[in-house]
Amino acid sequence: MENNSPAGEFIRGRVLLFNKPLYWTSFDLVKKVKFILQNRLNIKKLKVGHAGTLDPLATGVMIICTGKETRNIEQYQSLPKTYLTRITLGATTPSFDLETDIDARFPTAHITLELVGEVLSGMTGIQQQEPPVYSALFIKGKRSYTLARKGKTADLGSREIVIHKLDLIRFENPLLEIRVVCSKGTYIRALARDIGLKLGSGAHLTGLTRTSIGSFTLNDALGIEDFERNFMLK
Repeated sequence: MENNSPAGEFIRGRVLLFNKPLYWTSFDLVKKVKFILQNRLNIKKLKVGHAGTLDPLATGVMIICTGKETRNIEQYQSLPKTYLTRITLGATTPSFDLETDIDARFPTAHITLELVGEVLSGMTGIQQQEPPVYSALFIKGKRSYTLARKGKTADLGSREIVIHKLDLIRFENPLLEIRVVCSKGTYIRALARDIGLKLGSGAHLTGLTRTSIGSFTLNDALGIEDFERNFMLK
């Protein structure tokens, strides 16, 4: 196989930027991209991986690396990330998003624009965040979400994250829209939970789009359908 061939290019390593579809897992997208590349380029073996998970209920930027570029995945993962979030106040769910049903309701009449501003301004910088039990973290060899779905929970502890910016976009009680710039390892669902608690209420995430990873932006991302339709058309 010639190094300057399309197949050789992807084996040497490429960085692809995709807009992950709603309801797809990150693995679904990696699997689809790998299938397209292997079949269109007639490659039997090709390494393909992603640089940062997005939940099935989220959309937005995903970096996918091929070939030898997969060695650099950790570098891409460490870049700051930007999200547009929609949070609904006054109710919680076990997963902190719409994956599970509402399990409790809380008052919101006391929440004012001024209070929201005070809470958000106090949540930037280095923070200790407790991950959701509905997460892909391993507990004794099993995914935490697998145990949570069986009604089993475990103490995941807390981890250090950095919230670089929390910009209020819109507040129409009980709806809150925020732009978040944060470090690797930040769970936006957990951030929604914590915002609700600090507001003296409850909250859960009802919309999430990742708009950038470092300098990689959603404006430059490919849709998987367009990629499949147009890649190496014969």
